[in-house]
This record gives sequence, C-alpha cells and structure tokens, in this order.
Amino acid sequence: MAGLPHIRDLTLAELEREITAMGLPKYRAAQVADWVHKKGATSFAEMTNLPQEVREKLARAFHQGGLTVWDKKVSRDGSTIKYLLGLADGQAVESVLMQYRYGHSACLSTQVGCRMGCRICASGLEGLVRNLSPGEMLGQIWAMQRDSGRRVRSIVLMGSGEPLDNYEATVKFLELVNARYGLNIGHRHITLSTSGIVPRIYDLMRLRLAITLAVSLHAPNNELRDRLVPVNKAYPLEELLPACSAYAETTGRRVSFEYALIHNVNDTREHAGELARILAGIHCHINLIPVNPVPERGMGRSRPGNVRLFKEILERAGYPVTVRRELGLDINAACGQLRRRVLAGDQNGRNRRGVS
Repeated sequence: MAGLPHIRDLTLAELEREITAMGLPKYRAAQVADWVHKKGATSFAEMTNLPQEVREKLARAFHQGGLTVWDKKVSRDGSTIKYLLGLADGQAVESVLMQYRYGHSACLSTQVGCRMGCRICASGLEGLVRNLSPGEMLGQIWAMQRDSGRRVRSIVLMGSGEPLDNYEATVKFLELVNARYGLNIGHRHITLSTSGIVPRIYDLMRLRLAITLAVSLHAPNNELRDRLVPVNKAYPLEELLPACSAYAETTGRRVSFEYALIHNVNDTREHAGELARILAGIHCHINLIPVNPVPERGMGRSRPGNVRLFKEILERAGYPVTVRRELGLDINAACGQLRRRVLAGDQNGRNRRGVS
C-alpha cells in the first residue's frame, strides 16, 4: 500500500490513460470514476460492477483508503461538527461541517500544519508538516458526509494550511470537486482563503474560475500586518491590494477581505478609518471576525461595542460588511486547536487508524 498513488487523486482523463495502459477497456475508467468521485468508495471491493480480476489489478496499482475519524466535537446547538481526520501516513487534519439555512458547508484543510505563522491561528504553531493531495482534500468531504449523513453543498478552503502554498494540488482539487462525474459542487459555491501569496493570486486569476477569493487581511497597514500576518513582509499591501483588485476585475467576483478583530490590537476607530481608505476602489466585501481565542498567541476578542463601531464606520464609507456568525466556539473550532489538543493528549500510543 505504501508508495502507491491514491486513485482519488486522478481525474477521469488520467484514469482513462492509466486504465488503458493496464490493458483494460477505456470504459472501465468511467465506472471507476463513478465509484471513487461520485459514490465515495473507499475500497475496490465496493466496485461491484467490475470483475474481480479488474479490482485486483487496480488494488495492485493504486491506494484506495479513505480518511478515518479520529475525534469529533459537536457544538451545543448542533450546527457545527469539528472533525480530526486521520490520514494514511498517521498524520491528521482538521475539517469542519457547518449547517446554514441553505445547507451544509465544509471547511477543509489543504496542508498538515502551515508555514505562514499568522498570529491569530493555531494551525501554524508547529510549522508545515506536509501538503495534502487533491484526493486527501476530497477525502475530508467524504469522511464527513459518511459520518454525518449530510450532503455538503458548499466549501471553504479555510482550514489548516495555506491553499496557495499548495497551489497545484489545490487547483486540481477544484477541478475534481466540480466535475460532473464527481461531487459536482459549483465553483460559485467555493471560497478559497489566502494570507496573500501575490504571484499565486495572479495565477489563480488567470484561470478565471468562479470561486470567491478571501484574503486574510487583519490589519490596515504594513507595520501591523507584518506582525499579524508575516507573509506581508514578502508581499506588502502595496502589492497585495492591486492583485486583489485585478482578481475582482478579471473574474467579476468580488473579493472578501477577512479581518479578525483583536482587542486593543487592530480594532480601534482609527484602524477602521484606515481600512476604509486602503480598500477604496476594490470590488469587495468585508468580513469581520471576532477572533477565536488561541491561548498560545495571547490574542483577546474585541468587545461587542468595538465590533459594532468598526462595522458602522466601514458601512458609512460604503462597504458591504458582515460580522461572521460564530460557529463552534465551544468545540475548539479555531484552526489547529483540536489537532493540537488531541495529539498532545494522546500519550498512550494507541493506533487510531481503525477508528471510524
């Protein structure tokens, strides 16, 4: 099993090439794609319309296992389930299933850990472990759907990791999850969050996908953003904001600026006015987020009055503003918190791979 490519990483066209190269009829690829991408099969034994010898040949060439549920927490109101999902190599990632009035949304990870070092996030406290493959991103959806019995209707790539730091795999995931032979989730129902890797924003823009770009801004000036979002030192606001404007103009999709409000750090009247000025002329929406407490980061939540005032200042300047609905605060739903808690407490060395 070790070292074999995962069959869920393959598009239909790639499956056709692989299967014909194995001496099998080309039409078998569509059957396999149906099982893997539309039905979420996690073993070749499930592919009952394929002859036994075909399944055995596939099993010798590809890995087919799914992600397993190591741990999960359900919020008190039942609207949010946070999962810790085990990968084939013993690593784990966090994923979140959230209920909205329009259906269920999945928050997915794109990396194990993260190297961006953002001060408001727990997922980067131990650095980057490795990238996820497209199939592992898809596997998070299938694991949550199987466990919950709920169908995912929309996706946010806002879990652990920086999607644009794992660009090729993320773009392939966007192709696979949108495919008619798979989950067929429209790009308009997908949001990709980035801390601001400017060259990759332009690369994504040139693909002209209908996804929403969400930029983790969190500060209205370079001095403060250098501290909160260290990638700003490589790609300061003078480079990031023109890239965001170009993305909106080229794709016709407004950019969502994510701004986590931190008590006595970035939540003053002056910060709101400065933010209004730097975003002038960009087709955008501003998403204000009362920050999830991360004890290791020492960041506190803005007072409700500060949040209201911040929102009012931006709205008076003509911006559409939302204060993000808080989901899962009681279940460690901030990125990276559940993984750190579970792995730190798992001292008895038991093998979690069989947990489902």
